[in-house]
Amino acid sequence: MAKNIILFSIIALSFCCFAYAFEPSPLQDFCVADATSSARVNGVACKNPMSVSANDFSFSGLHLPGNTSNAVGSRVTPVTVVQLPGLNTLGISMVRIDYAPTGINPPHTHPRATEILTVVDGSLEVGFVTSNPDNKHITKVLQKGDVFVFPVGLVHFQRNVGKGNALAIAALSSQNPGVITIANAVFGSKPDIASDILAKAFQVDKSIVDQLQTKF
Repeated sequence: MAKNIILFSIIALSFCCFAYAFEPSPLQDFCVADATSSARVNGVACKNPMSVSANDFSFSGLHLPGNTSNAVGSRVTPVTVVQLPGLNTLGISMVRIDYAPTGINPPHTHPRATEILTVVDGSLEVGFVTSNPDNKHITKVLQKGDVFVFPVGLVHFQRNVGKGNALAIAALSSQNPGVITIANAVFGSKPDIASDILAKAFQVDKSIVDQLQTKF
């Protein structure tokens, strides 16, 4: 019995050590991204703390409307570590999204982030689709001041259903959330995915796939 107690104690201490060895949080006050560094890390190398300034922690531009005169009628203005170096290692970013009337933010995913979206102006239909095999479509119409969350990695979209322009601000749980727009990824890959593969996947004629690939 005593041997068993000692054994369990050793195992418990081992797991305790493993837990304390894992440190998901930043180990310094900040790690401003150094875009000039050639170091390859999971993120961006840090500037010398003595050379940082207030500008490294500031971004100007979210007050400016995005140009929505494009095929989908929306414009995303990102504030990731690329635009705001002080975000490096902090695990957050944000975007401004402008929508023309009937404009959409097409179905897409963020492979590294959950997104929480707030409607600043207008009315938006939003939704996401759960993973296989259910593929449940969860959707809602939001008004000014409403908030909606898109879980990490799931396909989601927004559409302006109001009569005028719409505006949303969204926060994401990664300094570099990434974006995979479904249509672009499937029909606009370089080099192309073989059209016969896509024809069979979408259960359509190959000529339709060929036409779609020319648009992306």
